[in-house]
Amino acid sequence: MIEVLQAAREVQDFLEQREWSFAFIGGIAVNRWGRARMTNDADLCLFTDFGNEASFVDALLEKFTPRRADAKEFALLNRVVLLTSKKGFGVDISLGAFNFERSAIMRSSLFRFHEGVELLTVSAEDLVVFKAFAGRPQDWFDVEGIFNRQLASLNMNLIRQELAPLCELKESPETLDQLERLWQSCQDE
Repeated sequence: MIEVLQAAREVQDFLEQREWSFAFIGGIAVNRWGRARMTNDADLCLFTDFGNEASFVDALLEKFTPRRADAKEFALLNRVVLLTSKKGFGVDISLGAFNFERSAIMRSSLFRFHEGVELLTVSAEDLVVFKAFAGRPQDWFDVEGIFNRQLASLNMNLIRQELAPLCELKESPETLDQLERLWQSCQDE
């Protein structure tokens, strides 16, 4: 895990040098707020807004090795840049443009994972929103771990406020229902 954290730090250093707005959102952030788990990549959100993505993608592809031959086209179409760090770890950089992503990055904070490795991660609430919105089985498992570990301190009103418009956009009201069931289940334990 330390090597993944060091790879994440390498990416963070690059983004900080450019004064770009970003925060880690995947398994690294889950290790801060939820159940400790292994991760072999670094996931983060980089705020690019709409229409400015190409310049960010170009700079990232100059610095890091792409994982696809069509990396730029893929990134611009799917809003995610798939890279490999110098030590060979996957780095998935989501190109953020929604108000929620901007707010999540603004609410992020540094966390010391290891000696010499402090990383900027989203808040527990924002991580729940990212994970619930993605909605894969691993994401819901991660949400449950965050609920169990942060139960007393989570701001569920903020989570609901941020997730509701995203679910409307995605046309997935069932995501909110699933979130509420999981929240209630964790409180009942």
